[in-house]
Order: sequence, then C-alpha cells, then structure tokens
Amino acid sequence: MKLLIRLPNWLGDVVMSTGFLNAVRQLYPDAVIDVIIKKELSSVAALIPGINNIHSFSKQQYPGLGGVYRFGKSLRAENYDIFFTLPDSLSAALMGKATGAKKRIGFSKEGGFFLLTKVCRRPKNVHRVDEYLALLEQFTGKTITDKIVGLQPEPQTKNDLILLNFNSEAESRRMPLDKGKALLNLITQTFPNKRFGLIGSPKDAVYVEDLLEGAENTDRISNFCGKTTLVTLANLMVSAKVLLSTDSGPAHLANGVGLPVVALFGAGNEHNTAPYNADNLTVIRAGQLACEPCVRNVCKLYGIPKCMQLLDETRIINAMSVYLNHA
Repeated sequence: MKLLIRLPNWLGDVVMSTGFLNAVRQLYPDAVIDVIIKKELSSVAALIPGINNIHSFSKQQYPGLGGVYRFGKSLRAENYDIFFTLPDSLSAALMGKATGAKKRIGFSKEGGFFLLTKVCRRPKNVHRVDEYLALLEQFTGKTITDKIVGLQPEPQTKNDLILLNFNSEAESRRMPLDKGKALLNLITQTFPNKRFGLIGSPKDAVYVEDLLEGAENTDRISNFCGKTTLVTLANLMVSAKVLLSTDSGPAHLANGVGLPVVALFGAGNEHNTAPYNADNLTVIRAGQLACEPCVRNVCKLYGIPKCMQLLDETRIINAMSVYLNHA
C-alpha cells in the first residue's frame, strides 16, 4: 500500500503533525508513506521518523490552482492508494485529486469537499495534534491512544546555551520591543554564568538588531537570527539548556527535539496550539485581559499586544530557573 500525506504549511503545525504521521505508521506498518511539504520546510521532514519519500512543493514553481494541479498530476505515476490532507484548503484537496489517489481524506472549509472521497469533521476545543488524529480516527474507525509527537535530530554535545526567541509570524504574538529589551537585560543579569543565543528567521533580523541595540552583557549574547537553517537550528536546540519563546514555530521545533521550553502566550490559544509534549514545557500567560486569547494576528484594541506587555518577568525567570537547575 502507498500513502501520500499533504503536510501543513507552518513550522509549528508540521511538528504537531508528527503525531498523525506516527499513528499512520502504527496503523499501516508495511505501507510506503510519502509526504508533500512546502519547499521552505522540506528539510524538517527529514527529521520526521517513518517517512519514505519527501515531495517538495513550491508555489513559485507551481503558481495558482493550475500549478497545484500540475504538481499533483506529476505524482500520478506513483499510484497512491490513500491521500490525506492536513491543510483544509481547496488547493490541497485539488492537489490530492490530481494525484489520482483512490481514496482522498481531509477536512474541508473552502469548498474542496467535492474533491475528497471522505470529508471528516474537525473536532472543536481540542489540541491541534488531536485535530489531525481525528482525521485518521474517522477514516479508520480506530481510536489512537499512543500519541507520539517528536523529531529525530542528530545527537549533539550539551552546553550552557540559553536560547531566546521573541519573534512570531503574527504581530500579536511578537514580544513588544521595549518589553523584549527589558526582559533580555533581566535574563542576562539573572544568569551571569550562562551564554545566550537569539534566534529567528531572516525577516526577524531588524527586530533582533533593534533588541540588541543598547543591550547589556552583549559579550555573552550570540545573534543566530537568519543565520541557521531549520536543521542547524534543531541541532542548536538539541545542544542547549532551555528555550524561552513566544508562541511560534521555533517553540514547537524545540519541544519536538526534547529541549525544555518556556512558552509565552497572549493572543494564541495554548489549549489548541501550545507545544504538545508537556513534560518539559511551561506555558505562561498574563491572563489580565478579557480579550485573551483573541487568536487574531493583529491587536486591534491596543495597537501592540498588551497581553504580551503584561507578562510577569518574575514568573518567566522562575520558570527558566527550574529547567536550568535540573539540566
């Protein structure tokens, strides 16, 4: 049997989809399991256990719905038996139809239901990992109890590095600059014998440079922002002690490779999208505003994400200390 799975389009969601992929491997132990993943994230797929082949999809190379169809059709010779799509978009359903897969399963909210052979109901008020697993459970009629979310990076030598990520794709989840500056100084003062690394994507570089402007203890701070690939970032995380992060893809990546994470939540709903493995996770929320969590990408009430501005620095330091003392 040959299975093809369309993975999500965001880093954090890809990490959370590993629960689905592990369950598929459990239910279909002898199957060939291939994935389609956005080109920018394709290197992460190599860290997911149990995948046979990775098909990288680029919107630039295959633009529009016509491009999506052509890409799917290019895989028709593989003769896939089952196509699962984790994104619930019309384009993902069209891609599955174009592959010629006999069975095509997914959620649908953009009219792609007529392109699927089975449309599943997305459960409400559950974690994203369980949303994805519900797709498999509704198709197979089997309950998934062994939920494994994680990646398999190469082993690294441990060091005293503390990683910091104040960035996020959504403006409402990004740390306000003045709050970030104050928090950065407090952290480097509180842990005088540690080294620190600021991480982020190339488009976060200006924000991180502004964060470092006038910062204290810069001799112990390394700026990794825009200087790592997803794989080298994962390796950096494996070697580190703890990550302090906003609600973002890197928080999930760290959680997936086993690094303790202190996750700062404001606009996002931690019950739906927090890193999944709770053993090495502390979620901190201010919880002082009636609008939390709004799950919007932009704060329309205050201009800046006040829910992030109100986060308690002492709680953050104490949470980090727990992981550093047990590391």
